[in-house]
Amino acid sequence: MPRPTIEEVAALAGVSRSTVSRVVNGSTAVSPEAVAAVQQAIQALNYAPNRAARSLASRRTHAVGLVIPEDTARFFGDPYLASVVAGINARMSASDYVLTLLIASDDPGGKMVRFICNGGVDGAIIVSHHTSDVFVERIADAVPVVFGGRPVNERDSDHVVDVDNVQAAREATAHLIRTGRRRIATITGPLTMAVGVDRLTGFRSALQDAGLAPVGEADGDFSEHGGAAAARALLAAGTRPDAIFAASDLMARGALGVLHAAGLRVPEDVALVGFDDSPVALATDPPLTTVRQPMFAQGETLASVLLDVLAGRSAPHRVILPTELVVRESA
Repeated sequence: MPRPTIEEVAALAGVSRSTVSRVVNGSTAVSPEAVAAVQQAIQALNYAPNRAARSLASRRTHAVGLVIPEDTARFFGDPYLASVVAGINARMSASDYVLTLLIASDDPGGKMVRFICNGGVDGAIIVSHHTSDVFVERIADAVPVVFGGRPVNERDSDHVVDVDNVQAAREATAHLIRTGRRRIATITGPLTMAVGVDRLTGFRSALQDAGLAPVGEADGDFSEHGGAAAARALLAAGTRPDAIFAASDLMARGALGVLHAAGLRVPEDVALVGFDDSPVALATDPPLTTVRQPMFAQGETLASVLLDVLAGRSAPHRVILPTELVVRESA
């Protein structure tokens, strides 16, 4: 079947071609009667606007870039990223924009930045960024951007969707202290990321308030393998911790395997708390006590804020979503 044309829609609706174009593009300069007639004709003919033609006419791509400055192994293996991307996609699917996924731990030759700066997308969502990702700032200077998580070098003009990582980590650590733990260590995310710094800050703050000092801090790189390596380093450091706050569920699962291999019981010998409340938290033995952050809602909110920016609507520069400590058997 040939694709219906805008002229056929106009003929069926009894209006001009330009009226159909205005309705399709969301113009308010059309009578309600004409809008209703055009919408009925569009539905009857199953008409879909030609995206390429619209882009040429409006000089807009109707595409949004999702920039993930990580390697593919991290992207496809991290349940946090999977949930956030699912939320972004759900919101974008209900809009007139398509989502273009750009995964890159760096940008050799500036290929991705050139694609974006040369009009490849109308705006971008950037998630999981590091201080070394200097190309991120060039993207933010080229198109409207919303950041998932606070950038290390945050600017007043930035649009950011995040949780209060400092307070959430403080509450997780305070829970360990309330259960009587005194030799508490942490497995951090990369300190090249604001989220890694913030969760470490919250951990240290809770210990300081209780008059305690950490018995160990090790970077687990937000990965299961990194969490295992960090746990081995903590156990080999001398004073064995009686509790560990891991700044992600993946790292907590890696640590749990090492603790079991060392003959240590969780939580009897070492209590363990994670962060995210991803599916990983329920798949461990014992199930993880963890900080729940609304990952899918984060994705939806990221997309909603960017859509508001692109439409010229008022959009908040900082959205902080709530977290919740979920107590299970590991601590």
